[in-house]
Amino acid sequence: MSLLEAQNISKSFGGIRALDACSISVEPGTITGLIGPNGSGKTTMFNIMTGYEQIDSGQVRFRERTITNSSPKKVFRLGIGRTFQLTRIFPRMTVMENMHVAAQRNDFKGLISRWSSTHEQTRALELLNFVGLAELKDLLAGSLSFGQKKLLEFAFVLIADPQVILLDEPAGGINPTMVNYLADRISTLNKRGVTFLVVEHNMEFVMGLCHKVIVMHRGTKIAEGLPSEVSDNPAVLEAYLGD
Repeated sequence: MSLLEAQNISKSFGGIRALDACSISVEPGTITGLIGPNGSGKTTMFNIMTGYEQIDSGQVRFRERTITNSSPKKVFRLGIGRTFQLTRIFPRMTVMENMHVAAQRNDFKGLISRWSSTHEQTRALELLNFVGLAELKDLLAGSLSFGQKKLLEFAFVLIADPQVILLDEPAGGINPTMVNYLADRISTLNKRGVTFLVVEHNMEFVMGLCHKVIVMHRGTKIAEGLPSEVSDNPAVLEAYLGD
């Protein structure tokens, strides 16, 4: 049984067919990689699954419930978190203040009120410690390195305790040491029961981390399987080498 699935998704932008009857599924408790050449439709699929794009046809389901064309807020409240290629944090707030916003993001009053409970503060500090940012909690988020900003956004998502997290190029633009650290954090959470769908161009990261890999090309799925199976698939090699 799939936890999160997109069935026969089609999406066009003007005359460009971004997705063409594409179907992908994520099983509970897994780390699934979503790869493909640039322009293959990966981020469009992410945006559709999390409510940031409306589809032309098809269906999105979460825990066997149809959530097609739901708003991002509704998708988030159901238990689906995500990060973005360009981090979405508040650079003029401190790291801890960013976590406060994350804890209160479903209620606008939270943006201007104090912490509503010591539990929230404790939880925020636990997560900042988990991603290695606890000692930086009083710094402005805008002063962090690019990799640290990605870790903050990761903690930002985690405070809502999502059941599944979609990571959009988490290893992009960060150094190898931080890539390895992030992979360790993802694996640790996965062992605790969190499910992941990961879009990434770093093949070493994907092949070493993911249980299953889905390959997209020109808006459709062309391969799916274990990392070792996908890496040797002639259709996958042709898609990458051809582009």
